[in-house]
Amino acid sequence: MTSNLPLNDIAATIEHWLDAMVIGQNLCPFANAARRRGLVSIVVASGSSTEECLQQLSDEAHRLVDSEEERTTLLVLPAGLDDFDDYLDLLALSEALFEDLEFDGILQIASFHPDYQFEGTDKDDVSNWTNRAPFPILHLLREDSVEKAVDSHPDPDSIPQRNIDRLEQLGLAGVLKLLERGH
Repeated sequence: MTSNLPLNDIAATIEHWLDAMVIGQNLCPFANAARRRGLVSIVVASGSSTEECLQQLSDEAHRLVDSEEERTTLLVLPAGLDDFDDYLDLLALSEALFEDLEFDGILQIASFHPDYQFEGTDKDDVSNWTNRAPFPILHLLREDSVEKAVDSHPDPDSIPQRNIDRLEQLGLAGVLKLLERGH
C-alpha cells in the first residue's frame, strides 16, 4: 500500500502492529524486552526508488554495526513496494548489498509485507500473518543479538509452529480486529 500518510502516522501504525501482533501475540518472544529497553528503532524510508531504499538500508546497517547497544531497526518502506514480488526483488538486492558490505554473519534481515505469502500456502491462509505488516518492512537484526536470544529460549524451533497455531486460534477476523487502531 503506497501511503500518503505523514511519516509520524506511518510510524504510529507500525508501533501499533508491533505492540498488538508481534509483542501482544508473542510472535517474537524476544521483541518485548528489546522494545521495553528502547532498543527497537522504527525508521520510515523517505524515498521510493530501489536506489533510495538500498541507500537508506546501507545507512541503517552501518548505524547498527557501529552501535555499542544490541539495537534492531525496522526500516519501513511505505512507497513503491505494493507488489509482493517487487518487494521480494528488493529483499534479494538487500541481501546482496549486505554481502557486498561484508555484513554477512554480522547482520540479517527479517522480512514483512502486507501481502506476505509463504510458499505452499493460500493467499488467505492465516499463517501468512506471522510475516504480514501494515507496510513493507526490512527488519535489520544483529546476528550476535539473535544468537543470544535464541540460545536463551528453551525451544526456539517451536516458535514458528506455535505462532501459526496462535493465529489459527485467533482466525482472520481476530487478527484483523487486533490490527484496528484504537483496539
